[in-house]
Amino acid sequence: MKMGTALIHDEEMTKYKLLWVDPACKIEVPERLTVTYEALIQNGLTDRCVSVPVREATDADILLVHSEEYLEAVKKTPYMTLEDLKEFTLQYGDVYFHPNIYHCAKLAAGAALQLVDSVMTGKVRNGMALVRPPGHHSMRSAANGFCVFNNVAIAARYAKQKYGLKRVLIYCFEDDPSVLYFSWHRYEHQKFWPQLRESDYDSVGKDKGAGFNINVPWNQSASINLSFHDYLSLFCHVLLPVAYEFCPDLVLVCAGFDSAIGDPEGKMCATPDVFAHLTHLLMNLAGGKLCAVLEGGYNLTSLPQSVCQTVQTLLGDPAPRPANLDGPCESALESLHCVRSAHRQYWSSLKHAVDLPTSDISTKRKKLAEEEEKSENGEEETSEEVWPEPLKRVPPPIRTAVVLPDGVTCPDGCKHFSSLEDPNQERVNKLRCGAEARLLWHCYRLYYLLLTQEDDALGFTQAVLSLLLPLGYEYDPSLVLLVRMSDSGVCDNMWQQLTGLLLGLAQGRTLVLMQVNAIPILDILRVFISAYVLGLNGILCLFRKLKGLGLDSQLPLSLGTLHPLYGSLMLLCLRMWRHWRG
Repeated sequence: MKMGTALIHDEEMTKYKLLWVDPACKIEVPERLTVTYEALIQNGLTDRCVSVPVREATDADILLVHSEEYLEAVKKTPYMTLEDLKEFTLQYGDVYFHPNIYHCAKLAAGAALQLVDSVMTGKVRNGMALVRPPGHHSMRSAANGFCVFNNVAIAARYAKQKYGLKRVLIYCFEDDPSVLYFSWHRYEHQKFWPQLRESDYDSVGKDKGAGFNINVPWNQSASINLSFHDYLSLFCHVLLPVAYEFCPDLVLVCAGFDSAIGDPEGKMCATPDVFAHLTHLLMNLAGGKLCAVLEGGYNLTSLPQSVCQTVQTLLGDPAPRPANLDGPCESALESLHCVRSAHRQYWSSLKHAVDLPTSDISTKRKKLAEEEEKSENGEEETSEEVWPEPLKRVPPPIRTAVVLPDGVTCPDGCKHFSSLEDPNQERVNKLRCGAEARLLWHCYRLYYLLLTQEDDALGFTQAVLSLLLPLGYEYDPSLVLLVRMSDSGVCDNMWQQLTGLLLGLAQGRTLVLMQVNAIPILDILRVFISAYVLGLNGILCLFRKLKGLGLDSQLPLSLGTLHPLYGSLMLLCLRMWRHWRG
């Protein structure tokens, strides 16, 4: 499989618009695609992606999800007069039609299929399709919420049919056990559009699909903003545990940015960097096979920023430092507990969820009180939200470097690093190794987590997701150090998942030490940890044992007297440090 990222875009999908006055639909404009693609160009991202052409979805593709009666009705829209289009639109909710929308809808669905083909045939590892109209609100026989054809649902059925996939993780379906549907959405106890009862936490799917339909309703009022910690808690305690247990062959993301800050539809406050981290967490599933298809997002500033953050993450750029990690709010925690309680009978990863009262939860009482207060005092005017431009994410010139003993082949995509390749022959002449307390003093924040493993993949995953990952994000280290001992008991697949998840910390600054043959890895660890001279603000250090670390506070070390691997390792660290410091 190639390591590239596909980007699908066609200007043709901007060639329809609202032709009459409709306050509910006026925010869905062609500029959504125009400004987003321009932002990708300005940030140099289009040149780094693999351009994939679009194609129209065929009738057979569309009929994988939609009824023939509905398809035939939409086919007639190119020939309708303006009055006919208005009348045709009235039978659906919050959507509009245009003579060119049928053509664009076929391109949008076809773009999703092209993306699936590119990923499943190994031409790219992942990708994103910029499309309109969006698709996630459309139903089998009805348009809805600006959506005509359900692009991602069609892509899921297409992928299963063409490539024989057994498990797909997407935002769709409720009666299919081969498809895990996951959605979070503003709900406010069924007060927010589209006010569907089946969008609540206890709508778990039907028949064989029971347990495969996971809804996380955000019930707080718009005046209480969700933070990154709320989304992180959702991923760590619901989505990722279930997703790893489900073990999908492909991840399809309905990339909707209605929850982005400043959005007139969602009226929520997720900053662009949030989408970078959430995308990263999904990329470790299905061997990295991920297809993101643009859905909502109607603020012409936060939408392009959020898409750029998403594409940069798909390209493998280091994730930005997380912000606003002050703990999840009460409403978010209640939603998570309700979802876990409703689904614990279906998923082993949730079986230890605690029963909580759900009939009269506190946020519902608060919501009713707020509505009474608003009815008495009237709605307050909301000021326009302002947020800082996302910091520029600069990828390192060499993404992954390895220091290897003689006879070990350098993996594809990595740069072999040797002290002989350093033209300056930098050396640290007297690198002192202090005792453990001295290291803690020099490193300012040094965090140890001892991992033990007894062939319990589910338990290991739970420990990583429910404990290590949340703590790691809150700790916000400057560096992640992973040490794998020969007797760690952690299999290759779990080690790969652990490493991939932790790459979201410390802006991707990760050093992995692995014991090879008889090379004393703890001696290498001793040398590396002593690199407090690099001035790191914090190190997240994970290894199985502290016993036998053998730190000697009196021993002066010269790189010239060390094993060649040690010298190369320290020079690699110095190079990493120079790049971090700019």
